[in-house]
Amino acid sequence: MAGHEHHHHHFSLCFCDLMRLLWSLVVPCAYLSLLLTLVLLLLLLGLRVWLHGRRKARRARDGGPAVAFFHPYCNAGGGGERVLWCSLRALMNRYPGVSFVVYTGDQGVTGEQILEGARQRFNITLPRPVTFIFLRHQVLVEAASYPHFTLLGQSAGSMFLGWEALTAFVPDLYVDSMGYAFTLPIFRYLGGCRVASYVHYPTVSTDMLSVVRERNPRFNNSDFISRNPVLSAMKVVYYCCFALLYGLAGSCSDVIMVNSTWTLGHILALWRSPGRTSVVYPPCDVRAFLDVPLEDEDEDEEGWEELGREEDESGGGDRKCHSVVSVGQFRPEKDHQLQIRAFRKLLDRKGDGPGGRESLRLVLIGGCRNQEDEDRVLMLRGLCQELGVADRVDFKLNIPFEELKRELVDATIGLHTMWNEHFGIGVVECMAAGTIVLAHKSGGPKLDIVVPHEGRQTGFLADSEDSYAAAMESILALSPWARLEIRRSARDSVSRFSDQEFEACFLSATESLMSKLER
Repeated sequence: MAGHEHHHHHFSLCFCDLMRLLWSLVVPCAYLSLLLTLVLLLLLLGLRVWLHGRRKARRARDGGPAVAFFHPYCNAGGGGERVLWCSLRALMNRYPGVSFVVYTGDQGVTGEQILEGARQRFNITLPRPVTFIFLRHQVLVEAASYPHFTLLGQSAGSMFLGWEALTAFVPDLYVDSMGYAFTLPIFRYLGGCRVASYVHYPTVSTDMLSVVRERNPRFNNSDFISRNPVLSAMKVVYYCCFALLYGLAGSCSDVIMVNSTWTLGHILALWRSPGRTSVVYPPCDVRAFLDVPLEDEDEDEEGWEELGREEDESGGGDRKCHSVVSVGQFRPEKDHQLQIRAFRKLLDRKGDGPGGRESLRLVLIGGCRNQEDEDRVLMLRGLCQELGVADRVDFKLNIPFEELKRELVDATIGLHTMWNEHFGIGVVECMAAGTIVLAHKSGGPKLDIVVPHEGRQTGFLADSEDSYAAAMESILALSPWARLEIRRSARDSVSRFSDQEFEACFLSATESLMSKLER
């Protein structure tokens, strides 16, 4: 009994000694943490004061406020770049006393060449000069730099690239026009800038979480992860944590513009700022296509139909060549592989007879941003060879606007295959050009674009190789009159996506911020 009490007493002494040791360690650690936090706050305060001084000096030198757009790939030829140039044009015309800057990571080009590229690709000329700040570390936001944890890596990289941009030029208003939400707190809290954002596509979404939870392999969910329940569960946790951080970063924005109903739903769920968020449909160059008379094209087609009937009587067939055109950057999410595979199935359905394989061609039009995109084009060319359709598929890269317009006007079908496309400028351009659209049954095309107009059909939707092939076959089987009715309805519906409509909505959304700059 005595031994037991002695043992208990000894244990109590050991436990008390352990607690004293832990306490002696915790107190210094707490003081050290407090000290480091204080030093960090002082450092951040010092940086903010320094940057504020630089902005004040710049404003005194330039004689007015400045607006800066963060767009590391401004020389690319996608819809996001069209938003950039139309935004600049609208603001320049409305606010003559404000200067404008574009942060870009494009290398090997001059500002003049970038502006000339915008003129050729988008038919846009800015009324005043714009200053380009060339960032040296664009590689920090390249997906290829982060084979694993890509979202986290690119977001962290964007913060460093944003810091480089901020130290190079301190604006009064910062606009993230490319979706790098993690740059917003840097410019707001360190730079002391007002901030706005135009969101084309949420970096993470509930749809992405669903893909991982359901273990569905896609371009952003590798096969080896989708097959492993443990890795899938870990990726869900990773996405949830990232979504929380993304929401906190995005909520720093004073004004939030989104490009579609689909994007609006996700941004409201993640950023939780409904009072500052509005839909601003992106600008689509519809005016350039509206001078093409649909009736003339129909008459040509009726002529071909008559020729086809004559040839049918003599054992021949309709020899008219139908082109299926796709417009979109060569990025993995655009799913050009689906287009090629569906086109192969269409060729198989049509056979080698009159009006068959030789009367069809697929034209893939798009911009290449970097070597990764160019490698992807090589892979797609290889897929065409593998499927035996290389002779019926054309690739047209970084083509001028006039050539793009010509291809769309001549096309019978405009093809779009991106799952949950945030909006779909290429879809709208196809509709304006009089092309019958076949788009993916999801995202912006489903919710905002390929919807009935005054009760009339404006296009077709599909979501698999078979459904795409069947829809293309159905479109080709329609009479010229039936196709004309769909084309007319589609063209009538695109006025809500015009440059003028975008500029009016963009200026309205940013007016509260711009009016404060001029005071």
